[in-house]
Amino acid sequence: MSLVLSVVVPAYNEAKTIAPVLESVLAQPSVMEVIVVDDCSTDGTWELLKTLAASNPKIQATRHPVNQGKGAALRTGISLATARFVIIQDADLEYDPSEYPALLEPLMDDRADAVFGSRFMGGRPHRVLYFWHSVGNTVLTLLSNMFTNLNLTDMETCYKAFRREIIQSIRIEENRFGFEPEITAKVAKLGVRIFEVGISYYGRTYAEGKKIGWRDGLSALRCILKYNLQ
Repeated sequence: MSLVLSVVVPAYNEAKTIAPVLESVLAQPSVMEVIVVDDCSTDGTWELLKTLAASNPKIQATRHPVNQGKGAALRTGISLATARFVIIQDADLEYDPSEYPALLEPLMDDRADAVFGSRFMGGRPHRVLYFWHSVGNTVLTLLSNMFTNLNLTDMETCYKAFRREIIQSIRIEENRFGFEPEITAKVAKLGVRIFEVGISYYGRTYAEGKKIGWRDGLSALRCILKYNLQ
C-alpha cells in the first residue's frame, strides 16, 4: 500500500504508552506521517516524544504551552496533515493500528469520504469493562443519530478516518472530548459519504490511565444539541 495516511495523535501524560503506540503506527505500510500533539504533559511525555521524533523523520511532534484538551490537540494536528487521508489515533493502547487497512478500504475504493471504526459491530474482539460507559455511549450515539439521521453504532469512537480536504474544511470548536459529537454533526451536515467498519477495542480502566468521565458525557450531550441545532 502506498503512503497515503496522516495519523494525528493527541497526547496528554502518556509516557507509559506513547512509544509502543508510535511503534505500532509506524509499522503500518500506509503511514506517511505521524503528527503527535503533546497537550502540555507533565509526566515526561514531551521529552520522550522529542527523542522519538529525532530518530524517525515520519514523526512530527509539537506541543501546546498550556493544557487545552483533546479537541484542541486534534485541531492543531489536523491542520498540519498533508497526506491524502487523515485518521485519529489515541496515544494509549486501546485501539489497534493494524486495522488501518480496513478503515482505509472504503476511502481507497472511492466509496466513502469518512469512515468510523465501530467497537460495537462485526466480530472483532473487545475488552469487557464498564456497563454504564456502554449505556452512556449507546444513549449518546442514539441521540446523535436522531439529529443527524445517520445510523451509526459508535459515534464516540476514536477511530475516524477522512479525506484530508473534508476534515480540514471543518472548523473544530470544542477543546475537550466534545470533538466526537461535534465532528459527527458537522460531517453529517456536509452530506458526504460515511461508512462504518467493525474494529477491536482494548479499553483501559481508570487505574490504567483512562481519563473520560461523566462530566464529559454531559458535555457530549450539550455538543449534540449545539452543533445539530445551530
